[in-house]
Amino acid sequence: MKHIVKRAGHSENYDERKLYASIYAACLSVREHPGSAELVAQEVVEQFARWLESKHEISSNDIRRVAGSYLKQLNPDAGHMYLLHRSHHV
Repeated sequence: MKHIVKRAGHSENYDERKLYASIYAACLSVREHPGSAELVAQEVVEQFARWLESKHEISSNDIRRVAGSYLKQLNPDAGHMYLLHRSHHV
């Protein structure tokens, strides 16, 4: 199981459902069709999983940065929203 070090310093197990949900929400926020948003979210989760294979522990910022870069390739507007949304909570 991969561990995520959160901004507050605690850690938790990686849950791809959370990543999927946040990518899906970013797609919907830029008016992506729900069916297309599902496909994009699944592709980002799969790409991220391949990146994650070689890691033991990562930060929540790593997730945001790497997943955001994958999302920007598939939907630049959603990628921008995904990265911007988190920056307001730092």
